[in-house]
Amino acid sequence: MRIILLGPPGAGKGTQSTRIVERFGIPQLSTGDMLRAAVAAGTPVGLKAKSLMESGALVPDEVVVGIVGDRIEEPDAKGGFILDGFPRTVAQAVALDEMLAAKGLRLDAVVEFKVDEDALVGRIAKRAAETEARGEAVRKDDTPEVFKTRLDAYRRQTAPLSAHYAGTGLLRTVDGMAPIDAVTREIETLLRGLQPVSA
Repeated sequence: MRIILLGPPGAGKGTQSTRIVERFGIPQLSTGDMLRAAVAAGTPVGLKAKSLMESGALVPDEVVVGIVGDRIEEPDAKGGFILDGFPRTVAQAVALDEMLAAKGLRLDAVVEFKVDEDALVGRIAKRAAETEARGEAVRKDDTPEVFKTRLDAYRRQTAPLSAHYAGTGLLRTVDGMAPIDAVTREIETLLRGLQPVSA
């Protein structure tokens, strides 16, 4: 099965992705990891990405999609994969769809984690306070201020993917505010109901 996990930072995608990997035996693909691996391997797309990164430029969508395309050809991804953190924009989603179609593949589902953003900010604030209480340093991206900035970026860039995938009939939603094990059960039920992966 080929799936995308969608939802704001702090929604629990990382935790659930790890469980899906264990349960269904498909790899989680991180664009950051894939970029670094492609650069290290010296693939044509990796070399292009390397020259862009060394010049300080952002890696354009077509290069990132090319790297995803190379990665899903590897044996461990033949039975499917999880994308978390990509696509981030509707333009990337369209490019991803086109790349998959060119390979005779398609996505099976986009699982969106529905959450209460105020509650998420509260969770982060609580976690930061508990970390400080233990006398430990709070990571910079684990403060409510930085978290709110990340949420704003998600709303602007990535939230429109929800409507995009709803229009394709691929969107499924889960309650990201439920207990972790309950979310896992909901996702497993949803994924078991999917048709066998095509092609």
